[in-house]
Amino acid sequence: MRAMILEAPRQPLRLVDLPVPKPNSEQVLIRVHACAVCRTDLHIVDGELTHPKLPLIPGHQIVGTIEAIGEQVDKFTIGQRVGVPWLGHTCDRCRYCLSGRENLCDYAEFTGYNLDGGYAEYTVADYRFCFPLDPSYPDLQAAPLLCGGLIGYRAYRMTGNAEKMGFYGFGSAAHILIQLARYQGRQVFAFTRSGDIKGQKFARQLGATWAGDSDVLPPEPLDAAIIFAPLGKLVPAALRAVAKGGVVVCAGIHMSDIPSFPYEILWEERMLRSVANLTRQDGEEFLALAPKIPILTEVNSFLLSEANQALDALRSGKFEGSAVLVID
Repeated sequence: MRAMILEAPRQPLRLVDLPVPKPNSEQVLIRVHACAVCRTDLHIVDGELTHPKLPLIPGHQIVGTIEAIGEQVDKFTIGQRVGVPWLGHTCDRCRYCLSGRENLCDYAEFTGYNLDGGYAEYTVADYRFCFPLDPSYPDLQAAPLLCGGLIGYRAYRMTGNAEKMGFYGFGSAAHILIQLARYQGRQVFAFTRSGDIKGQKFARQLGATWAGDSDVLPPEPLDAAIIFAPLGKLVPAALRAVAKGGVVVCAGIHMSDIPSFPYEILWEERMLRSVANLTRQDGEEFLALAPKIPILTEVNSFLLSEANQALDALRSGKFEGSAVLVID
């Protein structure tokens, strides 16, 4: 099978030919149709997440069909279409797993980081961490829902009943979650990199109440803010933008250092918290909700062999919405 592999951090992925993997007793073999490209993939390739399995096949927003199943698999059938997310395995024994917080598992393994992912023609995955996909979603539309959607949804839920929400960074996750927010009657204020007129126009087209530069205060105080961009300097900016009792959620797996800030912008019961990974319950809830809205993803497609170009385009912000590798 063809696969794009990372052999060392800060080096381009290399197209290679590898044997098709064989599933163990609790895995399914999946023929990959599409795999969305995530900013976490960039953090891995750029060496900002420092403990990947090497060599590694990246990619954790996988859509494909099952071609073989292990003897203990009792949930799926051959030919069924499934999605594979970032969370790839948990121990089911640590205090986090036993208390319903498997996203914090001490021994978790992650697709496209500890486990080979979807930048390939085939992959294997633990069947317990795969999701059946609604048939109304084509492969390319479904793929971005598996991380931008799922982890974005977890961050979104942490804002409670906020009526006025700020999204800092308007990429794959934000363009998915604004559709949920508008469906629920909430207002979204979109913040982009300075001078990103195209991105701000895109946000307004999707229903943003306001869109502007991330270093500018919104026209009115916010109830909550989600920081999707991996920039620590946005934390004080978001704290200044939220009203008393507001919450700021850091939604990324990696962020640059947060600068010091005065206590007064945290005071008055503002809350700052982070999101780590996802649970299977997050996935089940969001993937059931998405087709009801329906959430539509803006897709920029690349061939498998163009994975490096897709990562470069994401790094430089050359497209709106999501990048997806097409595995033909």
